[in-house]
Amino acid sequence: MSPILDTFIAPPCDEQIETLYQDEHLLLINKPSGLLSLSGKNPQNLDSVHYRLVKTFPGCTLVHRLDFGTSGLMVIALNKAINAALCQQFSARTVTKIYSALLHGHLDENEGVIDAPIAKDPALFPLMSICPVNGKPARSRYQVVERCTRKAEDGALIPLTRVQLFPETGRTHQLRIHCQQLGHPILGCDLYGGLQFPGTERTPRLMLHASELHFVHPISGESINARHGSPF
Repeated sequence: MSPILDTFIAPPCDEQIETLYQDEHLLLINKPSGLLSLSGKNPQNLDSVHYRLVKTFPGCTLVHRLDFGTSGLMVIALNKAINAALCQQFSARTVTKIYSALLHGHLDENEGVIDAPIAKDPALFPLMSICPVNGKPARSRYQVVERCTRKAEDGALIPLTRVQLFPETGRTHQLRIHCQQLGHPILGCDLYGGLQFPGTERTPRLMLHASELHFVHPISGESINARHGSPF
């Protein structure tokens, strides 16, 4: 079977990147939902975090990425040495990332772990899949913040759970596919079941936000504890 080509064209994103912290070595930004982290191969997908920032900060590089629909905290290296030092922290898993999300349904447990290997299948692109045989180890923790309801356009009440998600590994689409595996996909997730529930067809975005990022500044050695509240 031939691999499926990526035909996704990102709609224009009018929202601006918010700079939360800046020094001569790195930036901390809040990425808006609906903006690519890196420009795509398709010339219509040129606009991205990197495309915008490199105009002001030549030589800046992305240390990590957020999915197109995910908003929230990103750290940007302003030179190659800082990029290498920060990438080492991410590789060593000494960086703590915490996400806020709205999940479909009410979770039974207040906290738990999803331990499910994730594999890339060219035939399913851009989808990832859970595969115990060929998948790379992937582990996420969750903690319930509140169980709530949201009124749909037809007046029906949609049960939702607000959670904090703690990825212990960094696989592509990890949190989205792990929440689907849990049986409670992220609201607004078009790839892993988040739009398959009555009353959610008009959800404006993926309800996933990178709300906390904890790492060590490569030059000062200071602990950076960045937080940005969820917009939903």
